[in-house]
Amino acid sequence: MIDINKEIESLNWDKEPKGLYEPIGYALASGGKRVRPTLALMAAEVIVNGGLLNGDAIEQTVPAALALEVFHNFTLLHDDVMDRAEIRRGRPTVHVKWNDNTAILSGDQMLIEAYKLLAEVPADKLPQVLKWFNEMATGICEGQQMDVDFEHMSQVTLDDYMKMIELKTSVLLANAMRIGGYIAGATPVQQEALYQYGLHIGLAFQVQDDILDVYGDPKTFGKAIGGDICCNKKTALLITALENADAESKAELLQWIMATDRNEEKIAAVTEIYNRLGVRQTCEAIMEEHTALALAQLDKLPQNDTTERLRVMAEQLVMRKS
Repeated sequence: MIDINKEIESLNWDKEPKGLYEPIGYALASGGKRVRPTLALMAAEVIVNGGLLNGDAIEQTVPAALALEVFHNFTLLHDDVMDRAEIRRGRPTVHVKWNDNTAILSGDQMLIEAYKLLAEVPADKLPQVLKWFNEMATGICEGQQMDVDFEHMSQVTLDDYMKMIELKTSVLLANAMRIGGYIAGATPVQQEALYQYGLHIGLAFQVQDDILDVYGDPKTFGKAIGGDICCNKKTALLITALENADAESKAELLQWIMATDRNEEKIAAVTEIYNRLGVRQTCEAIMEEHTALALAQLDKLPQNDTTERLRVMAEQLVMRKS
């Protein structure tokens, strides 16, 4: 298996002007789980290990895998500015370490760098890969706008929320799988199975992220606990609580939503309401449902060691602590 971290480290950001490129290197060096490029390479490996004779297929997937990771980190730079987030992966965000303008401009350059990497995909595969990549990028922007719109909406259903995270989060994982498999020669049926695996893993991943924001350990989560509660972010937990609460609990929850200057007390109070309503258990059931749907897709793929690793990876993603 190709070491994606070494591939990322090999990208050169030591160039002028440093004010543009140094923040890119900083963002990419901050670690992260490298889920998206790893999934792209694993999807290619599943197909190769299933009997494909093209031994170069996994290496040919590397540029797309890198493009997906650079693109993902570009979105994080801009998201952190929009959300006013101060910590990312346990370190100051780019807009905090530098400033908003730097985060925006360096993020713009990361988008360009992602397409430069994508251009290295084999020529016969590039048109389809580019089509999927562009559809994915549009979906992510649409999902981000939906997330912004939700901030000003008094009522958001759980279905609305799941559609938003499908666009904002899941399509990136889904396309990482589909692109990796396609470059390696996956059949249309296999491409769809890979896509659906990534889609459902992405949904489970985001619901788990919502849970960790309230119930995680800040030492392992990489950012402050309760941030979503403080800013009244529409999450699976808050929406579930509002949908399932009785009149008294709903009134209490709405009262805390209005509170803007009592963050520690607010986090404790809203968490207690979540506990009372069994919100964590409800959201964990949603997460487990999508994990099961993802795992079912693996039955449609060649069965080999990499397929088994995808099973383990699905379980690890939703059981993670960070």
